[in-house]
Amino acid sequence: MASKDILVPDLGDFKDVAVIEVLVKAGDSVQVDAPLLTLETEKATMDVPSTDAGVIEKLHVAAGSKVSTGTLIATLQLAADAAAPAIAAPKGSAKAATPPAAPEAAAPAAPPVPPVAAAAAPVAPPAVAAPAAAKATPPTGDQSFARAHAGPSVRRFARELGVDLGRVKGSGQKGRITDEDVKAFVKSLMVPAVAGGGGGADAAGAGGSALPKINVPDFSTFGAIDIKPLGRVQRISGARLHASWVNLPHVTQFDEADVTDLEQLRKSLKGNADAAGIRLTTLAFIVRACVKALQQFPLFNTSIDAGGENLIYKKYMHIGFAADTPNGLLVPVIRDADRKDIYEIARALGELSAKARGGKLSGAEMQGGSFTISSLGGIGGTAFTPIINAPEVAILGVSRASMKPVYRDEAFVPRLMLPLSLSYDHRVIDGANGARFTSYLAKALADAHGLTEAVP
Repeated sequence: MASKDILVPDLGDFKDVAVIEVLVKAGDSVQVDAPLLTLETEKATMDVPSTDAGVIEKLHVAAGSKVSTGTLIATLQLAADAAAPAIAAPKGSAKAATPPAAPEAAAPAAPPVPPVAAAAAPVAPPAVAAPAAAKATPPTGDQSFARAHAGPSVRRFARELGVDLGRVKGSGQKGRITDEDVKAFVKSLMVPAVAGGGGGADAAGAGGSALPKINVPDFSTFGAIDIKPLGRVQRISGARLHASWVNLPHVTQFDEADVTDLEQLRKSLKGNADAAGIRLTTLAFIVRACVKALQQFPLFNTSIDAGGENLIYKKYMHIGFAADTPNGLLVPVIRDADRKDIYEIARALGELSAKARGGKLSGAEMQGGSFTISSLGGIGGTAFTPIINAPEVAILGVSRASMKPVYRDEAFVPRLMLPLSLSYDHRVIDGANGARFTSYLAKALADAHGLTEAVP
């Protein structure tokens, strides 16, 4: 009988990724794309699907194993030779992860993990959330966290507290970091710095104090309650969003763009796009307009280095967008958006959105973003303050367009106005540059035909 080896697909830059759950066992029948196991990186969780239909002959990994691109997962007896009928993928098994998700999210976030320990008991006793020192929150995307010598449970615990494992000294066997090491590190950051000595560099850097505690009462004393654990994407993205909010001085600039002509043009092109199998949405035009604005204002396509002393200008434009999925908010990335025309961008949006909803995004498809867009236009709202998808320095929020009376040529005329909310890192971008960016972006969106021009 013919057999085939199933390997871990391309994980991008990630290596030695933890297997947190194995979803099948030897003898199980699987369909194409049925999830076999769940991996957890520093940014997200993801399922590894089967590439063929058949019966699992042998599993080569277990929960707690570490895998990289090309690692052998399982040996599959192909369906053509399999006697057992194929079964559907386990219900609810699709998972994804900053944000974006972000997770680990968006933020968007996409946009690593808020505490969920209280969800273990039907009635939570009075407790306080674990304090996170501002200096302890790891810079998002810091490779020192990935290189730290620690197991999956310790990494999860560190993300809950916002601790950069790269700065924790391990006391376990061969320098392995334990839960107690993480707790000791957090306590050291809470020691006030004393003039003339004491407190340590980290305590001094944290301003000599931890963040204020949030008192969590026993809610069951006030009435009936129901406790449910946070979803994986929420746990992963929560700590990243918190790290961004604590470490980056956020400023949000609000503006409006006249998209009356854009919407008319989009509708006129919709038939041709549909015939080509492309769903031409307003978001595709917004992505193209953001590319133009980033080309005009490259400061918004930068990041501060780990030392906080240099600004990294990126010569690529990888645009992330917040995708609303059943598992939470994820941030897929359109790579080289500056090299794509409006139809190529629309196609990429459709393909990545479908993968996000199906829990099939790879780690590489959520990495490397240089600017993020969070669009709530399909849901509603007039404005909001999106959290920056660090280590990026800016994020664009888009709300629902609405008809408004606009004064033009000594008369009020109805125009379709799109609300824009640009959050930016004030260490890098000042208010004047923020206003210039949104003004330019609004003009680019008003010039609809300019957004459909061929890309060199």
